[in-house]
Amino acid sequence: MGKGDKKSKRGKINNGSYGKRRPRKSSKTVAAAEEKSKA
Repeated sequence: MGKGDKKSKRGKINNGSYGKRRPRKSSKTVAAAEEKSKA
């Protein structure tokens, strides 16, 4: 588990990708839009 591992958080930071281990920071505007679409 290191910089070259695509499944680890450190590997995702090094690769510049996102996923389950490194989710994107959620903003309040996105969360509000999702709630409106569900209603």
